Amino acid sequence: MSELKRYFSRFGYLSPLAEATSLTDVFDGSFQSAVVKFQTKMGLPVTGRLDAGTISAIMAPRCGVSDEDGHGGGGGHQSLKAVRHYAYFYGRPRWGLGSPSTLTYAFSPDHTVNYLEPDDVRAAFQRAFSRWSAVIPVSFEEVEEYGTADIRIGFYRGNHGDGEPFDGVLGVLAHAFSPENGRFHLDAAERWSVDFRKEKSKAAVDLESVATHEIGHVLGLAHSSVKEAVMYPSLRPRTTKAELKIDDVEGVQALYGSNPKFKLSSLLESENSSNHGGAGLQGIRSSPAAACSAAFVVFALLSCL
Repeated sequence: MSELKRYFSRFGYLSPLAEATSLTDVFDGSFQSAVVKFQTKMGLPVTGRLDAGTISAIMAPRCGVSDEDGHGGGGGHQSLKAVRHYAYFYGRPRWGLGSPSTLTYAFSPDHTVNYLEPDDVRAAFQRAFSRWSAVIPVSFEEVEEYGTADIRIGFYRGNHGDGEPFDGVLGVLAHAFSPENGRFHLDAAERWSVDFRKEKSKAAVDLESVATHEIGHVLGLAHSSVKEAVMYPSLRPRTTKAELKIDDVEGVQALYGSNPKFKLSSLLESENSSNHGGAGLQGIRSSPAAACSAAFVVFALLSCL
């Protein structure tokens, strides 16, 4: 139970003071309140109990940005009878650039993984960045100079100097910081994949999906409670989740406005169809023409099962 309390404190459901004074195995009132908040945020049935669905959500690999956000988009914001749940960091930070604008990004020459081809890594990130640039008037350009790029990407191990140490396979997967910090770190201990057909590891993590999620944080988005959204906190191994959903789009457009070339109508029609028994949400696909700290975490809470 004390490990669960640390988990809820880390992700914003239990105050540090409450954690410090109640790290016991007692299911007390503050812990039950944290469970209710977690269930609400994760779109789970709100029971106030550590039921199977709640434990499963806790144990799933997830982003380590606190789920306590500064602004939620779901407070009464409705479209097609569906409440939106996008959110921002405190202060609603964004990149203070004109519109349209360009952000540069670069890969660390010293912090890489040797089992992925550099061109494959670049291609995965290009696709991830293009998904966001397709919907907002912000483009992303890769540059060679790592030190002066707006967004700086690298693979690191353990304690790497930013106060957010990595902890090995299927622990913390990656983290990125809110505007205008620009740091984007991935855990080099993970088994990153750019194509699950060529990757046999059961613990493999889709690089493009994580990149797309973390870019959302780089742009200023916090976590959504829409399970289908890219900005939802959880991502399980061998799962691809890189296509933006309407919740992601509405959230980032509230910060930066809409790309003039982007048409929301097709996405609205897709979601409307899914709400009436259709095949499900269709994501925003990247097009070649479309020019905080965050981390994914899995906890083996065997004592709680």
